[in-house]
Amino acid sequence: GNDGPLTNATEFLGLGSAELLFTQTAVVLGLVYGYLPFMILPLYAAIERIDRRLLEASRDLYGTGLQSFRHVLFPLSLPGVIAGSILVFVPSLGAYVTPEILGGAKTTLLGSYIVTQFLTARNWPFGAALSFVLMLVMLVTTIVYFRKGGRTL
Repeated sequence: GNDGPLTNATEFLGLGSAELLFTQTAVVLGLVYGYLPFMILPLYAAIERIDRRLLEASRDLYGTGLQSFRHVLFPLSLPGVIAGSILVFVPSLGAYVTPEILGGAKTTLLGSYIVTQFLTARNWPFGAALSFVLMLVMLVTTIVYFRKGGRTL
């Protein structure tokens, strides 16, 4: 609301009122907060399986930290990055509760729009079509991931 710690801090610093609730920023922060563990877990598992001697070898061959990351760590952890991206992308497409609570009527994501079509507009055919398109996008994304070699996870 108007009396939160962020608003009080910005007013104290003389920056004016910083409204966060019912904004696009609040929705993005809420989604990141909610789905970040789904990205971190597969990424951690992939990095944990990488042999540390490969990174040592990269450093022994005078590779900088950035070069070791770019040429050794990132390519070997790519399956974890892809798996985490799928785990975050699929449910965030249909996110309904977080945008509804944090964004209110000002922000509309696909999940919220589908619910609006069913409950408010009573346009069941269009809501069903949107739901089908959403499921199709999720299915195609998952199939592409598994075809690219994601089974190694």
